Amino acid sequence: MAVAINRVLLGGNLTRDPQVRFLANEQAVANFGLAINRRFKGSDGQMKDEVTFVDVEAWGRTAELVGQYLTKGRACFVEGRLKLDSWDDKDGQKRQKLKVVADNVQFLDSGNRGGAPGGAAAEGEPAGDAPAPSPSAKPSRPAPAPAGDDEPPF
Repeated sequence: MAVAINRVLLGGNLTRDPQVRFLANEQAVANFGLAINRRFKGSDGQMKDEVTFVDVEAWGRTAELVGQYLTKGRACFVEGRLKLDSWDDKDGQKRQKLKVVADNVQFLDSGNRGGAPGGAAAEGEPAGDAPAPSPSAKPSRPAPAPAGDDEPPF
């Protein structure tokens, strides 16, 4: 059986203010756009700029914090997973769009709104079909150095 990994790490700037809504069960959902800039040297030797635009969706407490502290232009780091949305448009055509469902959002710059410190993190609740982490899971630690070894462990 092949191992499937669906993990996305992105850093960029918001293209619009987050839109936060609350579902009937009072769970928050925030949607925002992220622009990721890439600068590279082209085959002609000239520097080129490339921008990738990504739609991001955050849930729960993460969505609330994103709506409270992030605004258009602010820098953030998003960790999450890709999700493909499918629907039929008004003409009956099948449409699809990839988006990132954020598990964690890190606020990177200090353009505060409401007093949030730069570098603040919003760690999300699992959304949709994302498995919840085990509460008893502990971070793994490196094995201790053998006794009698006088060298520092680095």
